[in-house]
Amino acid sequence: MQTLTKLLALLVLGFSIQFIQAQETSNQDKIAALEAQKEQVVTQEKEWLKAEVEAVNVQLDNNEITQEEADGLKADFASKHALNIENRLAIIDNRIALLERNEHVPYDTGANLEGFIITVGKDEDSDTYDLKSIYIGPEQKKEPKKYDRRTTSDLVFAIGFNNAIIEGQSLNDSPYKLGGSGFVELGWAWKTRLLKNSNAIRLKYGVSFQWNKLDIKDNLYFQEVDDVVSLEEFPLNLDKSKFRSTNLVFPVHLEFGPSKKIERENYFRYSTHKKFKIGLGGYGGFVIQSLQKLKYDDEQGNFQKDKIKDFNTNNFVYGLSSYISWGHVGIYAKYDLSTIFKDQAIDQNNISLGLRFDMD
Repeated sequence: MQTLTKLLALLVLGFSIQFIQAQETSNQDKIAALEAQKEQVVTQEKEWLKAEVEAVNVQLDNNEITQEEADGLKADFASKHALNIENRLAIIDNRIALLERNEHVPYDTGANLEGFIITVGKDEDSDTYDLKSIYIGPEQKKEPKKYDRRTTSDLVFAIGFNNAIIEGQSLNDSPYKLGGSGFVELGWAWKTRLLKNSNAIRLKYGVSFQWNKLDIKDNLYFQEVDDVVSLEEFPLNLDKSKFRSTNLVFPVHLEFGPSKKIERENYFRYSTHKKFKIGLGGYGGFVIQSLQKLKYDDEQGNFQKDKIKDFNTNNFVYGLSSYISWGHVGIYAKYDLSTIFKDQAIDQNNISLGLRFDMD
């Protein structure tokens, strides 16, 4: 019993020593992080001062303020940021002293002030409006506000129905299921204001992946013989017959619509939140892959799943596209001017209709 008691005592003592050592190491890490924050404070305040001075210069160039007013604003901003540096460094020094004086600090000392944040999209009318559409990283490393940002970027996502326009045939007679055939588009877009003092016309351009799927009906499947692709009847009963093409495209649209101008002390922005907009344009790019999937039971009743790649599809894809949106959500249509397969007797062109989401 005494041996067991001694063993437990040694274990408790060992854990206690390890905890104290870990706490000392933790405090040292926090102190190092706070020391690093000192340099970041100076750099950050200088960047913010530079942005505010830039905004004053823009106002001066636009004759919105006089030279005397500009000089006064710059002096006020310089004084403000000098005091900010002094106060913030003093706060960090006090936190370092607290950690050096105490082995265990049971509350936040601010060593993790540089919090990790994820920002998606923009607020309609707030001080965070001009944040980039997606920001992942330390909060203190966000860029200072730019007085006039003419180009912004955002995530684009679209999904909906897909089918094919076949030469000499209506959609009602299409060999592809209207409900089962669909498309998905995912990309990144930039939007540039074309007019200096108005946001009525924007150029929207970017890069996207497109997945166009055709769900083939009537027990048909694509068969390629001597580079000729045709729909043929499968010798067994098909459970599924699907064809998909994957494209990398570069869309370009002219976007029209009203905006709300948001003005702040040292910057302004245009917001299309809850505003009508229309985009007219097109896209061009490359066909990355074509794939046919077949599911069926063979003659012995065993389930089979076949994947057939790289049909005689066009290497390049190009077409027209348009969207009509309210805020972030809109109706989106696209039509491939390029045919799905090349050098065919009967042309087929993809056509899509669905919903588009612009996270701007």
